Amino acid sequence: MIMKALSLALLMGCAALAQADTLRCGSQLVSLGDRSFEVEQKCGEPAFRDLVGYTLGPYERREFKIEEWVYGPSNGVLSILTFEGNRLTRIERRRQR
Repeated sequence: MIMKALSLALLMGCAALAQADTLRCGSQLVSLGDRSFEVEQKCGEPAFRDLVGYTLGPYERREFKIEEWVYGPSNGVLSILTFEGNRLTRIERRRQR
């Protein structure tokens, strides 16, 4: 019984937060690897833009800026895009509560 409850809780947590490789903005698609200016051209200005911090590149001794852009809500869902060094590295969707 405890395992069933734990499994159900885990599934519900996964449903609240989902990741994707693409995001539709009107008739345009943005994908992982797109540049920030390309995303802004296709999706417009985000509702929020936050500087998260900096990270070091894997093979270089350079710092890359990490930003999160938030679009929406659209049908109660926020789209959160993460950029590292002006490249889209993560797209997540989160249902608003």
